[in-house]
This record gives sequence, C-alpha cells and structure tokens, in this order.
Amino acid sequence: MSKRAVLEVIALDVEDALAARAGGADRLELVTDMAADGLTPAVPTVAGIREAVDLPVRVMLRLSDGFGAGDVPRVVRSARELRGAGAEEFVLGFLDAHGELDLGAVERVVEALDGCRWTFHRAIDHTADRDALRKQLADLPGLDTYLTAGSAAGVDAGLAVLLAEAARAGEPGYEQQLLVGGGLRLDHVPRLRAAGIDAFHIGGAARPHGWEAPVAADAVREWRRVVDGR
Repeated sequence: MSKRAVLEVIALDVEDALAARAGGADRLELVTDMAADGLTPAVPTVAGIREAVDLPVRVMLRLSDGFGAGDVPRVVRSARELRGAGAEEFVLGFLDAHGELDLGAVERVVEALDGCRWTFHRAIDHTADRDALRKQLADLPGLDTYLTAGSAAGVDAGLAVLLAEAARAGEPGYEQQLLVGGGLRLDHVPRLRAAGIDAFHIGGAARPHGWEAPVAADAVREWRRVVDGR
C-alpha cells in the first residue's frame, strides 16, 4: 500500500471544501441539491471554492434527477461557463430511455470539455451491460475514473462486481481508476484496498449530522486513517 489512495469528498460550498481539506481529502466532488442526488452547481460556487482551496475539484454536469442527459446544449453551455470559472475536472454520465449508454450526449459534452479530466459517475451502476458501456467509452479523451458501487443497490450488493473489475485493471476498457462510492462503509475499505482499489468517494459519511449540516473534518480524518491503512 505504498501509493496513497485517493479520498474524494462531496462538497456543496466553501465551508464543506475547507472542512474536507482539513480532514485530509485529496479531491472534492462539487454538486448542489443532494435531494436529487447531486446536480450542477452555480458558477459563483465553483469560483469561490477554486479560490478557497487548492484541492482538485470535480464538478458535476447533471441538470436533473435521473441519468437522462436532458437538454444537451444546456449541459454544454454549463460546462463552458464552469470552465470559465476555473473548473478543470468534471463528473458526468448519461443513459438513454433503455438504460444503455447515451454515447451521443456524452460525446457532445466531452467535446466541450476539450481534454479536461472527468469521471463517469454511478450511471454505470444502472446500465444492463457494464462491460459494453466501458468499451464504448474507452477512447473518449479525458475519461480517467469510474465512480461506482458495483450495483445500483450500493457497495454491499456490488462488492463482487467491484472485485472482479479491479482484477481486470489494465485490460481494454478497464484502464480507468475505480472510485468506489455509494453505500460505502469504513469496514468495506480494507477488502477493497487488498484487491488493489485505491480511490474512495464519500458524501453522507462525511456528515454525521446529515446533509443539512456541513462536512465534518473529524469524519473525513477517520476515513483518511482507514483508507491509508493506519
């Protein structure tokens, strides 16, 4: 475990970002409206966080609850505006009405990102054929991460899938980093680390008092300790 694992924390505002950094987070996922599982934040929020902390920040590109792309030109405009506000990394993922990858929508948004690094989020957990989705996305520029629980039902249900995909690391379609999140608990981490998984994503786990309260630096610090194997 010589390589430091990535700990990514969901942030809604500058207060969250500062607490996450104080607790030892490596990266932030910036969203708004967690009642809808995280939507695209406002440009001033992005600019404020970029000014407040020097951590890498991945900004959500998602207009509404669910995994449909919706108004793709609007998503593209948002991406360009956010880049203008200093965003350099993003999170996205679109499925069609049949639960299959909406490659056209993803390609249009990725074109607007112009080489920025990005995560394909948990839409992968809601598609019928994960392997096909990965292979369709394999050559898109900037894609370096999959945020996944291995199952739409969370890590408990998806553990076998996560371990199997970790074992395929480096194969075509499997070069990207697995970022595990979605029902992730501290007790999952040692087994995932032993399988070679080296990136973890937390939201509610960083907020012991719920989503109405800010990120707690102490909670992040405990995750840092376990992720580091200390």
